[in-house]
Amino acid sequence: MQTKLGKLYLIPTTLGDNAPLEVLPYTVKEVIENVSIFIVENEKTARRFIKKISPTTSQPSLEIFLLNKFTQSVELPEFLNPCLAGKDVGLLSEAGCPGVADPGAEVVKLAHEKDIQVVPLVGPSSILMAMMSSGLNGQRFTFNGYLPIDKGERKKEIKRLERISFEQNQSQIFIETPYRNNKMLEDICSYTSPDTLVCVACDITLPTEFIKTLPTKVWSKKKVDLHKRPTIFIIHKS
Repeated sequence: MQTKLGKLYLIPTTLGDNAPLEVLPYTVKEVIENVSIFIVENEKTARRFIKKISPTTSQPSLEIFLLNKFTQSVELPEFLNPCLAGKDVGLLSEAGCPGVADPGAEVVKLAHEKDIQVVPLVGPSSILMAMMSSGLNGQRFTFNGYLPIDKGERKKEIKRLERISFEQNQSQIFIETPYRNNKMLEDICSYTSPDTLVCVACDITLPTEFIKTLPTKVWSKKKVDLHKRPTIFIIHKS
């Protein structure tokens, strides 16, 4: 008799240090309480999150697979062996939703190849929440990840994204390493047209949440400190 395959649960986490059940549905807690095998980016923070959302879970009984920039692609099939043996596995994001701007996408792809059921759970996506609250075009938008660090290349990319947003009526979303956020906003103000709309969505879901959409000419005169605060940038030129 063939063993019934386990499921791969895509488990979202909070976007900051707030109480998990303030922003996550109870189903996330139920899944975590019934899964003992997790694929995570950082073991320490993952265990802390699991303990916070399910204090009664036995930490020593957890089996943890690490998925980060040091993980080799040849290691990934091993992460899903428990599913092939009939056990459920949880893919836990470091912040927000697994598989979206997150290394978990490769594991999800492999699960589909192995006919393992993938179960996404509801949770906060900073990208979508920023788009929701921006007032920009939620019908047509693109997430571009990180922009180039080199000054010249960054200038060209910001101008290219602005041009695409105008030509295709498409909002352009991107992020930056938190300690370079202030410089990113300065660069956007320097390289885009005065009337281009810019949304800055910072600390989403946290008590310090800040979300504003303003023209570049207004941002260039506005004082806001984004240093080391998780931030989403969206530009749209009409």
